[in-house]
Amino acid sequence: MQTYLVGGAVRDRLLGLPPGDRDWVVVGQTPEAMLAAGFRPVGRDFPVFLHPQTAEEHALARTERKSGRGYRGFVVHADPSVTLEEDLGRRDFTINAIAQDGQGRLVDPFGGARDIEARVLRHVGPAFVEDPLRVLRAARFMARLAPLGFRVAAETMALMRAMAASGELADLVPERVWQELCKALSAAQPSAFLRTLREADALAVVLPEVDALYGVPQRAEFHPEVDTGRHQELVSDMAATLAPGDAVVGFAALTHDLGKALTPADALPRHIGHEQAGLAPLRGLCERLKVPSEHRELAVMACREHLNVHRLAELRDATVHDLLQRCDAFRKPARIARLAIVCEADKRGREGLQDRPYPQAAELQRLHAAALAVGARDVVRDGMEGPRIGEALRKARIRAIGMARAASTQPETGPPP
Repeated sequence: MQTYLVGGAVRDRLLGLPPGDRDWVVVGQTPEAMLAAGFRPVGRDFPVFLHPQTAEEHALARTERKSGRGYRGFVVHADPSVTLEEDLGRRDFTINAIAQDGQGRLVDPFGGARDIEARVLRHVGPAFVEDPLRVLRAARFMARLAPLGFRVAAETMALMRAMAASGELADLVPERVWQELCKALSAAQPSAFLRTLREADALAVVLPEVDALYGVPQRAEFHPEVDTGRHQELVSDMAATLAPGDAVVGFAALTHDLGKALTPADALPRHIGHEQAGLAPLRGLCERLKVPSEHRELAVMACREHLNVHRLAELRDATVHDLLQRCDAFRKPARIARLAIVCEADKRGREGLQDRPYPQAAELQRLHAAALAVGARDVVRDGMEGPRIGEALRKARIRAIGMARAASTQPETGPPP
């Protein structure tokens, strides 16, 4: 059985990155031979098997032929006559079209190792245009590889623009768009995902609510970058820095300012009420992409509350409590730490202000902890029931917030000199 390590495992080794999952391609075999050797079939659309000992994926070498619109419109051909080079030729980018044999030797018919050295993301061949999902994959790879100095080859970008113009991106199913977006938001530089899609004229198709932010001005004294789209890029990258790999935080950071695209022209560059205005486009985006509830709920909270968190020191104790209550922070306390991160990313995601301290993040969590320490058992008295318990609990938690604030303003005392 001729087996070759392929794809990301080979690419990441050449890049000096930590190894991830290993995928293998098998040449010259049939499904029957794989089953006889103890492999377990898992592929629905093409023959993929799990190794009987390692459980690593082994796919039979195959070719693909376009048969319809969208990323699923392909006919797959897999049989012992398909060569390794033919299998590599159906892949998206040259850096993913490298194989390694059992002795560590590379099989690199499309110059992927050379492109890794040159830090170029380049398509393998003309069949690239047959799969519209590859536009999103290019942008997602840039979110991971841009910090390493990668750029998209000019000829690849030209193909991506043609694919966007063809209208085929509209055929992408929401689940696949969401998967690629999630991976981009989990990467080191999500702004590269946005910029790549925008350069390919694809952001307006995939994320029109985000694309609409570009060109919208903000007040320069608060936003030195002025452009709201640029601000969004900075916020997304700051969120990736503060919460690496956390796509829940990343999605909330991405969507916190959608309301600014709806500000009337005669009100610019002010954006009064943008946090409430952003809720409708955010919910529409979530419905369209079938965003999971955990991501959706934090995004709604961040959109609605980020200005309140910024001015936390100005809020009354009762207002702080009600903010926490709106966020369901007493039943789901972990979300407040994430909300604090999103708000910090918003405040520090501004040109030249990335190192500015954001004490509101720690303070929000401190006040939340003080209120959370008060439970119903601390306030229930004989004869109390229903609404009276809720009101007593609210008052006790507001007092706890006030006491926590008062304690933080007291000067520290120590033993006399």
